[in-house]
Amino acid sequence: MQIIHGIHEKDLIVRLKNGDQTAFELLFHFYYPGLVMYSTQFTTDRMEAEEIVQNFFVRFWQRHQQIVPSDSLKNYLFLSVKNGSLNYLKHKKIEEKYIRSMSELANNHLIYEPDVYVETELQEKIKNAIDLLPEKCREIFIMSRIRGLKNEEIASELNLSKRTVETQISKALKVMRVELKDYAGLLVLLGIWQ
Repeated sequence: MQIIHGIHEKDLIVRLKNGDQTAFELLFHFYYPGLVMYSTQFTTDRMEAEEIVQNFFVRFWQRHQQIVPSDSLKNYLFLSVKNGSLNYLKHKKIEEKYIRSMSELANNHLIYEPDVYVETELQEKIKNAIDLLPEKCREIFIMSRIRGLKNEEIASELNLSKRTVETQISKALKVMRVELKDYAGLLVLLGIWQ
């Protein structure tokens, strides 16, 4: 147990528990510098460390009636400030990640905003056109154009001849051309329209 300004720490805790503001101030001034230095080891920012310690002492005073006199007040104070410092770092990381995400989203949104509607509409049209294909034709088309498999790979995987795969892809492309004629230029770029 520490002796602070001639008073045993345990006596200060009892006085603090009874609402003695002078006891609180003595504890605050005695421990504050060391707690700030300790917090700075985690935050590397003295101003943030000071704020963490000050916030801790505010909460400590607000709960002064719940304080239980013990032999480890110093340990309690340092552990509380350590936890406060680690929480600060955790929230700072989350905040930085959120700001980065929002910044990226804003940049992407500003750059591509006109394309979002067209892209969504095109995806919906492509999905609808694919849904119109007969089952085996649809499966082969998806393997070819969406999964990017070669005709030989599709034939091997489905146990079909390469010629059957080519015929089914040809049928699928005819349906797709009709259904997606308004998007021909874009589909050429995507490799769906040949």
